[in-house]
Order: sequence, then structure tokens, then C-alpha cells
Amino acid sequence: MTYSVKKSLFNTQILGSALCAALLFGIGSQSAIAANYDFPHLETVGISQVQVAPDMAEISVQVSLTKSTAKEAKSAVDEAVVKFIARLKEAGVSTDDIQSANLQIQPQYHYPSKQPRELTGYHASRQLTVTVMKLNQLNDILDSALEEGINRVQNIALKSSDETKAIEQARQAAINDAKQKAQSLAQGFDRKLDGVWEIRYLTQHPVQPVMMRMSAVQSDTMESYQYGEVNVEERVEVVYRLK
Repeated sequence: MTYSVKKSLFNTQILGSALCAALLFGIGSQSAIAANYDFPHLETVGISQVQVAPDMAEISVQVSLTKSTAKEAKSAVDEAVVKFIARLKEAGVSTDDIQSANLQIQPQYHYPSKQPRELTGYHASRQLTVTVMKLNQLNDILDSALEEGINRVQNIALKSSDETKAIEQARQAAINDAKQKAQSLAQGFDRKLDGVWEIRYLTQHPVQPVMMRMSAVQSDTMESYQYGEVNVEERVEVVYRLK
């Protein structure tokens, strides 16, 4: 798997950007992140981004039908789900990668003018979430869903099996970015760092691109889908003491 790391560029206008380090001296000064320190200090924000090529996908599909009775509606959606799951198993999808337990049934009414409402039937729906471990199977699985009566494709999120590794790589890059900014700023103002005082870190979530249709004139169906990259961003805020 190939990764590309994009590190934030150092901004020479130190106080002109909230993403660059804020250098603060003196007693009782207030930092750029609204915290008070009674000693000379320096704050930096380390940012990084790692892009990972997707190799798997998570799809959410739904079967939604209306029938005369609640039993008929439930039976119809259950039948579509059972057939689709059978097709998934034939394709090698593990049952652990299929979630299909939810069921919703709602009565449907017609409201004539100045008359009591009339029951017209029952609407039933079931949603399935499937993790497709092999991206080259995605198109066939979507086709089989439609063939077995699954009539709604709600979401297709591309993912990477190397997300954990990419997150760690992005986190270390953000840490290095914060360190380099701090060393550069301290040196530029003829000061020395006196250790880390505080670290602030919030877990980031990978940005999972949705598979988008590109063009209906493509001769190859698979080539008509564009697979974007999974972007992993990390951010760490560090407060250093200054000598």
C-alpha cells in the first residue's frame, strides 16, 4: 500500500494564522487556545494528512415495499433479504460482514376530505450493511442486490484495511510537525525550549470517500466508477516552556 504525507507549511506570519504557532511571553498572558500560563511559553499546532488507496467498501442498501397486510409486507422484504444474503455468501462474503437485523413496518393511510382516514396497506423495510473486503467484487454485489429485490442503495463508503497504520503514520507526522515548528520559533526568537508542558489531542476520523458515478458512456462498467482516496488527518496541540 502506498502512502503520501502532506505536512502543513510553516507560515512566516506567526500571528496571522490560527494554524501556526502562537508565541507568548510574560506572566498572566493568555494563549491562542484560551488557557492561562504564568511562565514564558510557546504553543504549536502540528497537522498532517495521509492519503490511502481504498481496497474495501461498506455499503448500505434497503428493500422497501408496501403490501395489503403487515404479514405480506414483512414476508416480501424478508424474502428479498434472504435471497440477497444467499448471493453474498456465494460471493464469499462472511456472515460477520453482514448486518440485517432491523425491520420497520408502518400502516399507510389515505385521508379523504372530511372523512375518516382509510387504511390502504402496510409499508415494510429492512436495511442491510455489508462490508465488501474485495473492492473488485463491489459492482457484482450491487448488481445482485438489485436483482434480488433490494431497491435502494443508500450509501457506498470506500475504506482501507490499512487505516490503523495510516492513522499512526499521520499522528507521528503531526507530532514531528509540532516539534519542528517549536524549534524553529524558539531559535528565531533567541530562546530555548524547556520541555513539554501540555499536550492536547483529539482523535480524528478518516474521511471515507463515497463512490461516484463518472460517466454513462464508459464502455467498461467498472471503469465508470471513480475510487477516491481515504484521507486521514491528525492534529496535535503542544505547549512548551521557554528558558
